[in-house]
Amino acid sequence: MRVAWILTIALPTVLWFAPLHLDGRAKHALAISLFMILAWIFETLDPGLAGLIGCYLFWALGVVGVDVAFGGFADDAPWFLVGALLIGALATQSGLARRIAYAVMLRVGTSFSNLLLGLIIADVALTFFVPSGVPRVILMATIALGLVEAFGLEPASNVGRAMLLTITYTAAIFDKTIIAGAATITARAAMERYGHVEVLYSRWLLAYLPVDLVLILAAWRLTLWLFPPEKRELPGGAVYLSEEQAKLGAWSPVEKKALALLLVAVSLWLTDGLHHVSPSKVALGVTLAALLPGIGVLRLEHLKRLNYLLVMFVASATGMGKVLAATKSLGVLTDFLFAWIKPLLAHPFLAPFGLYWIGAAYHVVLASGISMLATSMPGLMNYATAHHLSPLALGMVWTFSSGATLFTYQNAVLIVGYSYGCFSAKDLLRLGLWLTAINSLLLLIVVQFYWPLIGIRL
Repeated sequence: MRVAWILTIALPTVLWFAPLHLDGRAKHALAISLFMILAWIFETLDPGLAGLIGCYLFWALGVVGVDVAFGGFADDAPWFLVGALLIGALATQSGLARRIAYAVMLRVGTSFSNLLLGLIIADVALTFFVPSGVPRVILMATIALGLVEAFGLEPASNVGRAMLLTITYTAAIFDKTIIAGAATITARAAMERYGHVEVLYSRWLLAYLPVDLVLILAAWRLTLWLFPPEKRELPGGAVYLSEEQAKLGAWSPVEKKALALLLVAVSLWLTDGLHHVSPSKVALGVTLAALLPGIGVLRLEHLKRLNYLLVMFVASATGMGKVLAATKSLGVLTDFLFAWIKPLLAHPFLAPFGLYWIGAAYHVVLASGISMLATSMPGLMNYATAHHLSPLALGMVWTFSSGATLFTYQNAVLIVGYSYGCFSAKDLLRLGLWLTAINSLLLLIVVQFYWPLIGIRL
């Protein structure tokens, strides 16, 4: 930790005073940005606090004005995240998410194989209603551990390992194929701001729909192969699931209101190609309606429980991009980070495959997916527009590559799933390697043959 602190402070200081042939404001913006990035990599400070300090330094040291330094807080991304977190609370606190999960699993069957598939499908379905991977994993883990107990096995058994690992890993990926989760929300905002392209929720969903369908089946079959169950049938079968569902009781007024509000949100997200209302406006509008006294689905206590440091992290990461653009530092970063991509993009067929693996490698170094996307997306968008490439296509591929995770430290969703003690780091690496390879091949096919059919080209 001491070495990390020294590097976090020393390297930006050296860059601040280095005799480089750069404008002073640009050099100082890069130095403060380096402090933020190193603090995020080494986790020397909470990411939200590190980002807030960086925004303050941009302003206090005269690099930019307060309106630019804290401009990320006025962007769509952090407010979409606030709405997404509150929508997750809306679905989980009302009991609606648990009811949906049990309803899905009752319809797929009661063998271990079918239950595992049901958990994955429920995870996908809940992504629309709980657009944040961490609360979704917590909810699904509670259900999965109940099923493991019903099997009469320990949490660390193959049954427990398979269930927890699969719902954890797929939750992290579905947050990339659907605009959900802080990282994808951050990426979308950067694509619109720096790539000057409209990023529709519906088009993103449609673009990755084939990947999602294959991924569901691939994750299911791979997990069954890697972790063969000790028992293949759930004792009591449908009776157990029916009893668990019965414990929820009849639909309460709160659940009905929550369902109505969530259906409004999802409907507006899926039709944004028609009305072009920002997903962040929809998310925040629905959750503010849920807080109104006459509706009463959410209470002010839910606002108090929000992880505001995560919101600050996203806002400060977005703000950093604004500062780099305002000080003309973005071109320096673009030349440094993306010059090596040009030969790769000269081969359109292999470009998505190569870009995906470069992004996956970059994510290993820059641990947090939010950090990876927030620091690289502005440069990538600048590169795309300068070289007449599609900012939308490149941004979508790059965002998807942040879902190629092999280690727990790379994603908060993986950390939460790992904390239950059901699977090991080795288990995560085994499944992650297989799914990362499969996803890269899927992307190669989908980008080349399917995306042009829906109007997305490199």
